Amino acid sequence: MATVLLVDDEKSVRSTLSLFLQKAGYKVEEAASGPEAMEKFKTKFFDLIITDLKMKPMDGLEVLRLSKEVSPITEVIVMTAYGTVETGVEAMRLGAYDYIQKPFDKDEFLILVAKALERKELLTEVAQLKDELKEKYRFENIVGTSNEMLGVLSMVAKVAKTESTVLISGESGTGKELIAKAIHLNSRRKNRSFVTINCGALPENLQESELFGHVRGAFTGAIREKRGLFQEANGGSLFLDEVGETAPSTQVKLLRFLQDGEIRRVGDNEAINVDVRLIAATNQNLEKAIEEGRFREDLYYRLNVIPIDIPPLRKRRDDIPLLVNHFLQKFVAKTNKKVTSVSQEAMAILTTWNWPGNVRELENVIERAVILTNKSMIMLEDLPLSIHGSYSKIPESEDDIGEKTLEQLEKHFILKTLEKYNWNQKKVSEILNISTTTLWRKLKAYGIEPKRKE
Repeated sequence: MATVLLVDDEKSVRSTLSLFLQKAGYKVEEAASGPEAMEKFKTKFFDLIITDLKMKPMDGLEVLRLSKEVSPITEVIVMTAYGTVETGVEAMRLGAYDYIQKPFDKDEFLILVAKALERKELLTEVAQLKDELKEKYRFENIVGTSNEMLGVLSMVAKVAKTESTVLISGESGTGKELIAKAIHLNSRRKNRSFVTINCGALPENLQESELFGHVRGAFTGAIREKRGLFQEANGGSLFLDEVGETAPSTQVKLLRFLQDGEIRRVGDNEAINVDVRLIAATNQNLEKAIEEGRFREDLYYRLNVIPIDIPPLRKRRDDIPLLVNHFLQKFVAKTNKKVTSVSQEAMAILTTWNWPGNVRELENVIERAVILTNKSMIMLEDLPLSIHGSYSKIPESEDDIGEKTLEQLEKHFILKTLEKYNWNQKKVSEILNISTTTLWRKLKAYGIEPKRKE
């Protein structure tokens, strides 16, 4: 049962919300002030804190800040009757899950509470997995706190302990190999070999020999016996990247291994038993490949015991600022350059770009920017022209729109309107005919950091 600490200096509010929460199945404790809440928090763990903003002598933002210092995985929701976009932004900066403006609907409130606790559970699972991965490829290399990536990492935490075959799907550059390594390093096989092969990088006539090995004289040029990667991975894990590129004859042998745990070297009549966990990955639609006769249906079902789909970067834009900072630190350390940050305009473009090359493309862009810039901050002009060139101005006519997506056009229109009205968000909300909360959520989604009105 999830535990909730409710902080509000109005007893009637506490009583009403406490009743809602208890009927929903949560264990609730109340505090009439920030100091009282912190005293409770020092002696008990709470999954969620729901705090009012305007309180004395300690306001809700201070409760948020202090609680995050003590327990970063405790989620916090801030309530306010004085809600502004700036208040929400400040609360999110300090680590709040979200904020809600009074008066609010009971169902809206309980949905927000359920989502916050769901996120807390995901973060807990990820934190536990992080503690267990101590090898070269640590879990920390997988950067992302979006709901999409937390879902992937939660699945990794669950399947790593099993021996089941895993099929990882995702576009090129999404980090499929990192996910495979995380699975291996959190399994009972973590102290054994993790062997990788890119099936698409090998000619079909070499795939069998590379994977299963061969005996001397098996074919022209086989002048000595060769151990295959299955034998090299014995006791550990074998990662088959781009498994959709395997030849038909290789697919037959992979199917036999998955059915019987046996392999047969090229040119050898004797079967060899191997203890290998298979993790496969693809950027293809294997179901379409089956329809076209390029991939065996029976092999697909053997591989696809546990599917993990990694979303493309454009589907998890909330992770882009985190990834940018991660790569910035990585390449600053590597180059010893004194680059400390990314400008607001550059970050806005980075969060809007569709990233056809996904995380790998973003990493290359940040590496290039760190190397080429002569400033302490990465500016718009430090990004490749292919990224910032087409965004240098807001489209004014149909001819200017070109191939831009609806999201890109909306992002540009919001920026243009904000600049026109000196970043007066209340005025911009009225002009755009949306609420200030909706505007704030769009700014967050597009990675736009609000400026103070001059």
